Amino acid sequence: MYSCIIIDDEPIAIKVIKKHLSAFNQFEVVGEFNNAIDAMVALPQIKVDLVFSDIQMPRVNGVEFVKSLSNSPKIIFTTAYRNYAVEAFDLNIVDYLLKPISFERFAKAIHKFIESSATTSIYHEPDKQPHPEENFILLKGDKKHHKIDLKDILYFESLGDYVIAYTITGKIITKERISKILDIVPSKSFIRIHRGFIASIKAIDAIGPGFVELDGKKLPIGRNYKINLDILFLKNS
Repeated sequence: MYSCIIIDDEPIAIKVIKKHLSAFNQFEVVGEFNNAIDAMVALPQIKVDLVFSDIQMPRVNGVEFVKSLSNSPKIIFTTAYRNYAVEAFDLNIVDYLLKPISFERFAKAIHKFIESSATTSIYHEPDKQPHPEENFILLKGDKKHHKIDLKDILYFESLGDYVIAYTITGKIITKERISKILDIVPSKSFIRIHRGFIASIKAIDAIGPGFVELDGKKLPIGRNYKINLDILFLKNS
């Protein structure tokens, strides 16, 4: 069971989230707050796995609220404003939902949360992110643990319960879900472009309508992941 709280200064917005969430039996709403300050006070006293937070709220906005947390739960922002997206994704949030929130889009965010919360079986540090001095990951394949330099990775492709890591020297097949790969590689260097592909940012040669060019190949851009590329280029423009 996942415990969650909802923070929004609009009662109707809280009602919509609760209605959508009622379709998922494994979630329980343990708190509702109409401002971030009350949520800050309550968080240390309750177990919370996921926070649904509006952004534009009086006194303390949602972005400021998340920045203030020393040990943050997973965050899904729910807002009517697009202009916070770059700053929000810099906080490693699960998703950024624009109001009015459809159930289909909400369900995809929930799926992303569940995937990101699953225990990874990739061999690396417990915090799932390489330390600054570590420029490699370890993947298990062919009954061996392969040390792969991050700079040599071109992209990852999902094959159900397996992932193919394509590098400049070849490929490695590992029994792992692509969501776990996303947890282990540094977000500053890799970007998810499709439900089945994670690309090295530096390896992308060009972006076309619905695809990226990389190592002489065209990889598809998923509709729900286009925002990742939009944010990337906003940050670097």
